[in-house]
Amino acid sequence: MSEGEEKIEAAVTGDSARFLIILLAVILAGVGVFYYLVSSQKPVNQEQASAIILDLLVRQAPPTIRFEAGSLMPSPDVKPHDPHYTLLEKAGYVKLAKLKGDGVRVTVTAQGSDTFAKLPEFKQIKNADGTQDYVVPLANRRLVSVDQITMTSPNVAKVQYTWKWVPTRVGDDFDASGNLVQSFNNWDRAKLIEKYGVDFYRGDPQKATLTLARADKGWKIATQ
Repeated sequence: MSEGEEKIEAAVTGDSARFLIILLAVILAGVGVFYYLVSSQKPVNQEQASAIILDLLVRQAPPTIRFEAGSLMPSPDVKPHDPHYTLLEKAGYVKLAKLKGDGVRVTVTAQGSDTFAKLPEFKQIKNADGTQDYVVPLANRRLVSVDQITMTSPNVAKVQYTWKWVPTRVGDDFDASGNLVQSFNNWDRAKLIEKYGVDFYRGDPQKATLTLARADKGWKIATQ
């Protein structure tokens, strides 16, 4: 083979190698695009839906009972004669004593202090007038199951799930079907449910529906 022929063959070989490299790069890029398109169109699955719902339930503030301790006089903001104070006393968390006029002395018992301190979301705030505000969590929400996922469009999913209350120790006493709450008359029970955190914490699990929308990175709760 002459020198000229060798040069021609080398050039052809080099061009072929470059062509193959470019072809391989195009194929790999095409595979990547195809994989992205396929994966980006996958419907939401149970694991993804569960993670989103769990995060939602954790971020929702727990129901609480708020009350003041100390020497209290009735006012638009402080109502020591309302039934939640009586319920707290029946449960053993406070002691109530009448003061002159219409005032009430509210003292948190040792049982109350010990029980409240064990609750992670419990808050106790000292006020300038010597009274103290108590914020006591009653229950948290827990996911029971993801029941059904319906893709209403390629980018929107409707998720039906079941959740339940998990009451705290104080929440057990604030259960609407419990003996303590049932010992009140109908009027006071209604007020406890409407204003003071009483609910059916030991009731059956509840059904709910959540709409999810496809985002740049996975799924998120759809906004109106």
